[in-house]
Amino acid sequence: GTLGGRFEAVGIINSEENRIAYRTMLLDTDGIEEYLCGAILDVETLLQKSKASNKLFPQALQDRGIVPGVKPHLKVYTLPGTGGDTVMQGLDSLAVRARQYYAAGARFAKWRSPIEIDTAKGRPTELAIGVNMSDLARYALICQSEGLMPIVEPDVVLAGTHSLAVAVEVNVRVQAELFHAMRKHGVYMAGTTLKPNMVLPGLECPVSYSVEEIARANTFV
Repeated sequence: GTLGGRFEAVGIINSEENRIAYRTMLLDTDGIEEYLCGAILDVETLLQKSKASNKLFPQALQDRGIVPGVKPHLKVYTLPGTGGDTVMQGLDSLAVRARQYYAAGARFAKWRSPIEIDTAKGRPTELAIGVNMSDLARYALICQSEGLMPIVEPDVVLAGTHSLAVAVEVNVRVQAELFHAMRKHGVYMAGTTLKPNMVLPGLECPVSYSVEEIARANTFV
């Protein structure tokens, strides 16, 4: 996972003991509540205890007035026949797991659906956008039914050579499909939070854009 990569980069063994020590440093620091109102936790973290307070991390956060959340999605799966488009796994067991997460102290969740742009391969495909946004809507509905506030994150990633205009076009398609799917699924819209990405050209785009152009693109979307 993300933490494993950080440990590897600095030569730290990715053991549970080291993960607990790292999380204790982050989540049980004096005065942290002055800067945080919520914290998104890995599922493992929900069931671990702080080495400082000997409290489960969700309880340690709640005692400081910080709301614990959780990342409920599982692994990325490549959709066959799309040239590389992906979808997140984890919906089939989500209702049961969301109930467990709530019992463990989580009060919100965040599901990220990455979308890559590859104009040469015609990606993202309509299939990929439709499936990912439908999954985000189902996730949101399931979370709400189990007492968790869902954060929905359709994430159009920066990899690629695409222009700012292409980024705008794809982001409009993605967000339009997302809100259509959530309305169709009966998601309580006022009880969700949208976590959008910045609308930006690909990292390898040969064209440079001004701050004003980037700002206009984001406010337009």
